[in-house]
Amino acid sequence: MQHSDLAVSAAHYGTLAVRAYPGKNELGKAAGEHAARVIADAIRANGTARVMFAAAPSQEETLKTLIAVTNVDWSRVECFHMDDYVGLRPDAPQGFGNWLQRLVFDSVTPKDFHRINTAGDASQGAEDYARVMGSAPFDLVLCGLGVNGHLAFNDPPADFNDQKAARVINLDDVSRQQQVDEGHFERLEDVPTHAVTVTIPRLLNAAAIVASVPGSAKKQAVAETLAKAVSGTHPGTILRTHANASLYLDGESDPR
Repeated sequence: MQHSDLAVSAAHYGTLAVRAYPGKNELGKAAGEHAARVIADAIRANGTARVMFAAAPSQEETLKTLIAVTNVDWSRVECFHMDDYVGLRPDAPQGFGNWLQRLVFDSVTPKDFHRINTAGDASQGAEDYARVMGSAPFDLVLCGLGVNGHLAFNDPPADFNDQKAARVINLDDVSRQQQVDEGHFERLEDVPTHAVTVTIPRLLNAAAIVASVPGSAKKQAVAETLAKAVSGTHPGTILRTHANASLYLDGESDPR
């Protein structure tokens, strides 16, 4: 696949590669093409690829590009998603598994799409999902960055040494308000207070990470991710320690 790169700036922060583009469409095209290359390379090397997906508006342009690429053999791609709410009805459109189904898996058919089950006991659902993920590294993690710097739903202060692969967490009000601001819920009171999330150590157990972070609402979180000391106070900072992580920004989210 021909790689077209219209980045207006590129730099490294620790081992984190940061690339900025004029707008979210250009960002999504570059990030989606990057993701497709990683998946295709993993399939060529191993016969299959294991991919972890975030579900958020920040991912839309990246995922649209990814599913439009023709050289990805989705029948060889094992897919996971990194978090979901506790307490929503199973068919709720705000559910992250449902969101990914609509945006991605109604268009392509993967080898598997493993979904977090939060319909029953959430703690049991987290344990079951940890077993489904297993210990093998992901070939690719596609993620975003919360307005409070969270990765998945690992809100600050996040545990960078969590011994669990998935757990039930209490959502902080900043994360819950983000869901209202992005139009998923009408009021803060409507947003669930708990979720099951894949933990940060499990997310970082990946050959490659592609983080798509467009929009002015994320500018402060990006600034802190790039400038603050690596700590759970600013969860995104852990990306600066991964051997093969890339952060894609647009003109609104780039603080530099």
